[in-house]
Amino acid sequence: MMNLLHWRLIVAVADAGNISRAAERVGITQSGASQAIAQLEASLGFQVFTRERRHIGVTALGEQVIEHARAMLERLDAIRLLVDDSKGLSGGRIRLASFPSVISVLLPGLLRDFQRRHPGIELVALEGTDEEVEDWLAAGTVELGVVLNPTPDRAAMVLGRDAWVAVLPVNHPLRCRASERGVTLEELAEQPFILATGGCAANAKSLVEHAGLHLSDVRVTVRDWTSACILVREGMGVALVPESTLPDDQRGLRVMPLVPAIHRTFGLVCSAAGKASRPVQALLEGLPGWSRQ
Repeated sequence: MMNLLHWRLIVAVADAGNISRAAERVGITQSGASQAIAQLEASLGFQVFTRERRHIGVTALGEQVIEHARAMLERLDAIRLLVDDSKGLSGGRIRLASFPSVISVLLPGLLRDFQRRHPGIELVALEGTDEEVEDWLAAGTVELGVVLNPTPDRAAMVLGRDAWVAVLPVNHPLRCRASERGVTLEELAEQPFILATGGCAANAKSLVEHAGLHLSDVRVTVRDWTSACILVREGMGVALVPESTLPDDQRGLRVMPLVPAIHRTFGLVCSAAGKASRPVQALLEGLPGWSRQ
């Protein structure tokens, strides 16, 4: 059965000339995109695309199908604009602030889906440290912000959670000394250390100090999590990073869990300005797990 995803996907493939990039644009996996295209072509009874080694082309019939799909999507956007106009939402703007790792990992899908439903509302994403996000929320500079480890009284919607993990050079002696279950903060704090902050006050230094310990030998301090992993690979020290920020290429690295485990939680918080914004409320009401406060 053909659905809206199929039509969005074939337009994205035609524009990108590549299935993986098109899949990313519509928010599905490459294998899911390939299956969806095969289903669509089977339903139509002819090929929409030609498969070449490095490029996806469009057949003559496919061009006509894609032209109709574009028109269909444009009409759908027009209908959604009409609905937003009737509710006084068109022309609205939402400013959403977050720290880097969440903007790149958790927010793209959320923002993409909202803008499809409400094409007349402008979404502006601002990147800052966790302390800057808190300041912007307090001042009403932004309507929404992603904060770290929100307290229960803040009525935050949890977007995600990940664990802090130790990153060591692959042949580091600690990998053998450490518990089979993982490595402790005390063991890490004694090592030459690469301190990565990720633009957040919650980092290895604050975690170690909260445990009543201190980093005895900080060799380098960097903002970027990936940079810390590169320096670890070069043998300059060990690091403590959130699991979601680990590089895809982990060659030369040994990643170990902390014992006991420590997690960080991401929560979406509405500022006073956001609570008075109709576009913001439209965004929040479309999120699973959000309850009106």
